[in-house]
Amino acid sequence: MKRTHLLNIAAAGLLMAAGATHAATMVEVFSSPTCGCCTKWIEHLRANGFEVKATNVQSNSSYRAKAGIPDHLGSCHSAFVNGYAIEGHVPAKDIKRLLLEKPRAKGLTVPGMPIGSPGMEGPGAVTYEVLLVQPDGTTRVFSRNAK
Repeated sequence: MKRTHLLNIAAAGLLMAAGATHAATMVEVFSSPTCGCCTKWIEHLRANGFEVKATNVQSNSSYRAKAGIPDHLGSCHSAFVNGYAIEGHVPAKDIKRLLLEKPRAKGLTVPGMPIGSPGMEGPGAVTYEVLLVQPDGTTRVFSRNAK
C-alpha cells in the first residue's frame, strides 16, 4: 500500500475514535416539575448538543444562593456546568461561548423570563440581555439578543 493511503486510513481512524470518545457536556438543571418553560429550555440545551440531568425541586432559590447568584438576577430554574452557574433562559450558544472563553466568573443569567428567550418563545418577543455574573456579584452584558 502507498504510504499516503496508510496515513489517510490512520487519520480517519483517529477522527472516528475521537468522535466516539467525545462526550456531550453535562448540564445539571434544578427546576419546578410543573414549569413548561423549564422543560422547553432543557429541550433547547439537548437540541444544541448538551447532555442534561434534570432534577425537579420545589424551589431553585437555594441552588441559586449556593452559586452566589443574587435573587434579583434569578429566574425559574438554576443550572450548573463545568463550575459555572447558569440562571434562567440562557441560550445554548452563550453557554458554549462561556465554556470556550472560560472567564473568571460565577456564571451567566437571564433574569426573569423574557419572551423570546429559549423556552419562552412566542409572540411579543423582546430584546433581552445575558449577563455575566462577576466573582464579586456585579454583572456585565455578555450578549444582547434582539427580538
